[in-house]
Amino acid sequence: MAAVTANSPLRIVQLQHASDDALDLLAEYYEAVQVVVRDPPGALEKIIQTEDSGVWMAYLGGDPIGCVVLRLLTSIPSAGECKRLYVKPSARGRGIAGALMDALEHYARGQGLAWIYLDSHDGLTAAIALYRQRGYLACDRYNDNPQATLFMRKQLA
Repeated sequence: MAAVTANSPLRIVQLQHASDDALDLLAEYYEAVQVVVRDPPGALEKIIQTEDSGVWMAYLGGDPIGCVVLRLLTSIPSAGECKRLYVKPSARGRGIAGALMDALEHYARGQGLAWIYLDSHDGLTAAIALYRQRGYLACDRYNDNPQATLFMRKQLA
């Protein structure tokens, strides 16, 4: 499939409140990548309401097909963490994950964040390739995620 173009019906929306669409998509993400430690109820709303954090949803033709979360990292100065990047299998290969990351990074720069950190698992090869393509480099472990095998960060220009 070709990358999403300006004429495509893709919309990237920063959420103002936790929505059923977002909660359903995160539940699908948890199952798809077999997340063991899941966010408790209310966590998404708390992230949305926290300064320098946010949640973005991708809609294609009105259907929710992707999401990404930016969480402020209080343990590292001027840093945020990219979490829960997910695009439904039926919508992959269209540049949607990149569009979600563009929105997250643009917002982070606007908030004055200097770094974006993320963790992943070796088995998520497509995601890791995307992160590397976007300039994320391996770094030391920065959290205690028991499933993470790879830690990356990117300095925002």
